[in-house]
Amino acid sequence: MNEPITPLDTQHSAPRGGVTPWEETHRVLETAELFWLSTVRADGRPHVTPLVAVWHDEALYFTATDTAQKTANLRGNPHVVLTTGCNQIDSFHKKEGLTVVVEGDAVRITDQDALERLASVWATKWDGDWPYQVRNGYFYLYDEDEQRVLTDSNLVFSVKPTKVFAFAIGRSQTRHQF
Repeated sequence: MNEPITPLDTQHSAPRGGVTPWEETHRVLETAELFWLSTVRADGRPHVTPLVAVWHDEALYFTATDTAQKTANLRGNPHVVLTTGCNQIDSFHKKEGLTVVVEGDAVRITDQDALERLASVWATKWDGDWPYQVRNGYFYLYDEDEQRVLTDSNLVFSVKPTKVFAFAIGRSQTRHQF
């Protein structure tokens, strides 16, 4: 991924606010444990749901069952927003914390090799809590002890950012444009 163009939004930043470096924003994306996925329903109403995701190869990846509302929404409109970061008001008063908003399109991943790599990334990030196995273009949670599949199939989606906003609470708003 190319380095983004990173201007400071002076209209929404404190007088001494500075640009949030891409490295700091990138770190938040790599270490975040929970994201909020925003999609649009067929009738135009918004839909937001929490989920776990991983940052790998300059994209965010998340899973969904075939029958999930987010999956139905993505069939009609791939545009998404993923949000993570600080949600404590105390951080605003202390002028610390970073909230990151990623805009892009969700694309389903079905390539066996890519899914195998992602399953490994998931297992590493979550210390084995998400032991996905890959079959026929899907992720399956698998219990090694019981030697059985625990869930229905999960589709895997990739979101390569087109824009990333970094909100340094009480200090600045930075846009990373790709």
